[in-house]
Amino acid sequence: MNSRIPFIAAPLLVLAYGVIRILDGLDGSRGPGIAWTTGHLAFMAALVLYVPIFWQMRRMAGGNALATASAAAGTVGVVALLAQFGIDIAVGFMSADHEAMGGLFDQVKSVPGVSAVVYDVVPPLFFAGQLALVVQLAALRRVKTWAPVLVLADLVLPFVEKDLIPLGALCLLVSFVPLARQVPVTGRLAAALA
Repeated sequence: MNSRIPFIAAPLLVLAYGVIRILDGLDGSRGPGIAWTTGHLAFMAALVLYVPIFWQMRRMAGGNALATASAAAGTVGVVALLAQFGIDIAVGFMSADHEAMGGLFDQVKSVPGVSAVVYDVVPPLFFAGQLALVVQLAALRRVKTWAPVLVLADLVLPFVEKDLIPLGALCLLVSFVPLARQVPVTGRLAAALA
């Protein structure tokens, strides 16, 4: 795969998740159903793409201990969020309606350790790692100083109002485009052109 693709595809998949989430809520409730599942799958695909993004950003930041710790933290957060969204999809499949989902979520969260690992403590590492990497790149002047501000906006907007996820994804896309341009082109096309 071209190493630049994740930098563009991940924000676009988050944008898709945000739009699908809004559409899913037009009837007054979110999930279960095709929109619930499709939106969650889009976000999970974005999460998978964040792993090479984090490690590419680590390389761009010089691969030092701080960059490595940031990429590792972000990756651990990705794993926790993948588990969270996987649970969401499973609960959606097992529920007849939105109200039934609540009871199943309560059961899952009552399992010792699940709430901390999958919902409360570990997932924020994704956000912290991502922001730390972009701040490091800004300090090294690999990105403009506005890039961390846009990444922070992407991270904060959903906590203000989840319907702002698409706006945050656009902020992320704008901040990631300059990063994508700095990544050497790899893949079959690059090999063919070399």
